[in-house]
Amino acid sequence: MTILDKEAHGRSYTVRPLEASTWDAFAELVERNGGVFGGCWCMGYHPEFSRVSAERNRADKERLVRQDQAHAALVFDDNGLAQGWCQYGRPEELPNFKHRRAYDKDAPPPPDWRITCFFVDKRQRGKGIARVALEGALDQIARQGGGLVEAISEVTGGRQAQGRFLFSATVELFEQNGFTRVRQVGKHAWIVSRVLEAA
Repeated sequence: MTILDKEAHGRSYTVRPLEASTWDAFAELVERNGGVFGGCWCMGYHPEFSRVSAERNRADKERLVRQDQAHAALVFDDNGLAQGWCQYGRPEELPNFKHRRAYDKDAPPPPDWRITCFFVDKRQRGKGIARVALEGALDQIARQGGGLVEAISEVTGGRQAQGRFLFSATVELFEQNGFTRVRQVGKHAWIVSRVLEAA
């Protein structure tokens, strides 16, 4: 297990991979937040996603985690509670993503890794947890060989964006972490990418 200690807004956080040993902490965070987005359980980008059953999403997510087919950087506070995550994975693990039609019209080079979504406990937002989660995900990807990392995110500069639309974080956050804009695929949505060296 790789562990990364980070600070944000004067608080200390620890980032651990989502895996069998951290499943219970992940599940507690999701349950504390009503299943996340009505029972998604962070399955929306996986091919097994069920739109009708939160219970099935939970079971499928746990199975994927225990089989090492679901990845995330899980952020813990100094009390040992999980407070957020950044999901990432190989494209075959996460084939479902927003703006797919526009993406496919002029698809960029195939990525080695895709970052799809973030979640932060609703009482902990605005404390830098998404930033810590992204940095943790990039650290984990580098330890697994690095390569071309891609995300589709929203530009927020110069506009007020509602938090519920920012489950993919912001283009600005990705740019602060070395990503560049590749192509616009929605009104405010951009493909961003970065080549990450192996650690």
